[in-house]
Amino acid sequence: MSNVKSFLKKKDIQISAKRYGIDALGAMAQGLFCTLLIGTILNTLGTQFHIGFLTEPVFASETASYTIGGFASAMVGPAMAAAIGYALAAPPLVLFSLIPVGFATNMLGGAGGPLAVLIVAIIAAEFGKLVSKETRIDLLVTPIVTILVGVGVASVIAAPIGAAAASVGKLIMWATELQPFLMGILVSVIVGMALTLPISSAAICAALSLTGLAGGAAVAGCCAQMVGFAVMSFKENGVGGLVSQGIGTSMLQVPNIVRNPKIWIAPTLASAITGPIATCIFKMTMDGAAVSSGMGTCGFVGQIGVYTGWVADIANGTKAAITAFDWIGLILICFVLPAILSTVFCEIERKMGWIKEGDLTLE
Repeated sequence: MSNVKSFLKKKDIQISAKRYGIDALGAMAQGLFCTLLIGTILNTLGTQFHIGFLTEPVFASETASYTIGGFASAMVGPAMAAAIGYALAAPPLVLFSLIPVGFATNMLGGAGGPLAVLIVAIIAAEFGKLVSKETRIDLLVTPIVTILVGVGVASVIAAPIGAAAASVGKLIMWATELQPFLMGILVSVIVGMALTLPISSAAICAALSLTGLAGGAAVAGCCAQMVGFAVMSFKENGVGGLVSQGIGTSMLQVPNIVRNPKIWIAPTLASAITGPIATCIFKMTMDGAAVSSGMGTCGFVGQIGVYTGWVADIANGTKAAITAFDWIGLILICFVLPAILSTVFCEIERKMGWIKEGDLTLE
């Protein structure tokens, strides 16, 4: 047993929830962002501002055509797998071999492809690391093992995993349509808290293909956390903290949450209010890329996702036009209400002595 542990340590194989559930999941979200999300944004910019080089196909055939954004979006599977391999400290030959593994897995996984890629890429990467540099023909052995294991496992489990993830996402979306008030609270609070924790809310939303009304609630929850922490800690952190948390990440507050969990109450209560407002009053939906549902105000990706969804809905005839009511709802839910509610709840906590000077100071 000690020999096995020594060998795994030498290969930097750490079987842990942090390595797979935090590091790999977070990296997968970055892969999603750099391909599917950026591709969607480029296509939307090209369409809305009539930018020729963004709307004209770079490649066209009888069966398919691709714009620059289309090419970026098409590489989502390889990018996710490579990002996961990078997070797992995969050697170069393993890392590069994960590219076809990610492509195959995402294709086989269908709507739930991201979750399938997460699991299969981890398995393929770790097997590739096991054989890496163990033979004199490493240039052949490592890629062959990584690709055979990855594609082989994907051919067996990717479709069922993808279907299961898609089913869970559909269940959440169905429940939100059925009970928008209750589910608006639950989805907003849970996804919002996931965004602040050192796990990837964006990857979770992508894995579950969380869009529609539930996606709108997820956006609301994420915005409540980011804008909430940014505004309520302005006294301690100033403009720098406002920007780094408001359009960066509320994850910066995790060390402070560990020291005083009560600071998390204010933005979480705010998300419990903005979630059902989004679902019941403004009926805000995320009809863009599912990964946008878990991004909040990070680079304004959540808002761009909602907007691209509006544009897509108009294009397919399900929406007549973008109304003033739509814009008011987006601004209130994503910026105004989180700032006001979090500040009010925070001040109440300060008066109660639950939050003291310095509790929200970023390190």
